[in-house]
Amino acid sequence: MFRATRQVDARWAEEFYHWVMYIALLTYTAPQTEVDYALPDHCDWLRKQFTRGLFLVSGKGADRADHVILTRPVLRGKLDAVLATDPFVVQRLARYEVIEFTATRTAQELLTINEALAS
Repeated sequence: MFRATRQVDARWAEEFYHWVMYIALLTYTAPQTEVDYALPDHCDWLRKQFTRGLFLVSGKGADRADHVILTRPVLRGKLDAVLATDPFVVQRLARYEVIEFTATRTAQELLTINEALAS
């Protein structure tokens, strides 16, 4: 019985992985001079996440966030663990707000990344 439940959970997790995406909004919590000092480490960290294939897009935010990141589909726990390693977070210079969404339409260029679930 336990084995069957684990198999169902594994299948659900696999499906979940393929269609839940996230927008991570980074907000600075320290003075800009401190943030600037840690910026090279943050940029190296970002580059590693792009190389690993986790991040799709990142850039300067407007209004609500100082930086915005769009991720590939990933389990939330894994994303939280990765975001916790950002030098800005480690040094307590910033915090993340994560917005979860289900992609229901996908641009042609992104179909290999995330299949649309609804048309």
